[in-house]
Amino acid sequence: MTRSGSDWRDVLSLRSPTEERNPRTAMIDQLPTREVVSLVLAEDRAVLTAVEAAAEQVGALAEAGVAAVRRGGRIHYVGSGTSGRLGVLDAVELRPTYDVGEETVLPHLAGGPSAMTRAVEGAEDDVDAGRAVTAEVAAGDLVVGLSASGRTPFVAGALAAARELGAVTALVSTNPAAPLAAGVDIAVLLDTGPEVVTGSTRMKAATAQKLVLNAFSTAVMVRLGKTYSNLMIEVLPTNDKLRARTVRMLVQATGAPPDRCAEVLEEARGRVRTALVALLAGCSADEAARAVEAHPPDADRSGDPAGVRAAVAALGVVAR
Repeated sequence: MTRSGSDWRDVLSLRSPTEERNPRTAMIDQLPTREVVSLVLAEDRAVLTAVEAAAEQVGALAEAGVAAVRRGGRIHYVGSGTSGRLGVLDAVELRPTYDVGEETVLPHLAGGPSAMTRAVEGAEDDVDAGRAVTAEVAAGDLVVGLSASGRTPFVAGALAAARELGAVTALVSTNPAAPLAAGVDIAVLLDTGPEVVTGSTRMKAATAQKLVLNAFSTAVMVRLGKTYSNLMIEVLPTNDKLRARTVRMLVQATGAPPDRCAEVLEEARGRVRTALVALLAGCSADEAARAVEAHPPDADRSGDPAGVRAAVAALGVVAR
């Protein structure tokens, strides 16, 4: 196992706001419980401002994600500790929400899957392990490094190897002076400032990274045609709650009664997009299926990336 080649002295010299002491919380251990909670929440208010300041960079990252998937590539999240776990969380939640799995978004966590529930702190220092995860990376993929400090050796190894393979690289960090930023195509650097508890980057730094990932993956999915309006038309109805949500979504989109929506959804064999087109166009599920096939999702179709409006129009109706 190859370490980063640095030691604690190098890390000690790292410039990162998250490692500085927060003067506003220096007396936190002397406060009553409710005041501790109020102080934590007051600090959290600054997180959204920090993320909003990087909106242009997050937008560029989302455009790179759309481009990677459209050319047949994948999006990879690479990280350790809390940052890496957030990448896993974002990736796995895309399956039930948008019917997107590891064929499109693949997370790589330092220490492997077991590190999701058990801290494997030394894994973040393994450069070779980071390089090894790129065995699943191809030219044209997007590799997103997640690192609060912006220096994590595991992430550094992955990004370096990804560049060699011809992948697009990006970094999401809460260190405006992140050392790894200079070597990536897109750097999203968030200035969340010192943590409430010094160096505890599971707090503001993690919240900021979660907000970025939410905005990034949602924008990518919307642009890839996974929604109609603000409704999830690729949701997998794998339990009662999601089945009810699917019917409710069809009611919301079309104004048809719930029983009718459930009936058409069954006729469409559970394909929400087909059922939606059938209800909007007032046609059979088979006719809707043919229209959907003729108008697949297209990120370049202005105002209608999902193709639902185009499919309905082809059937002689104007969709809302």
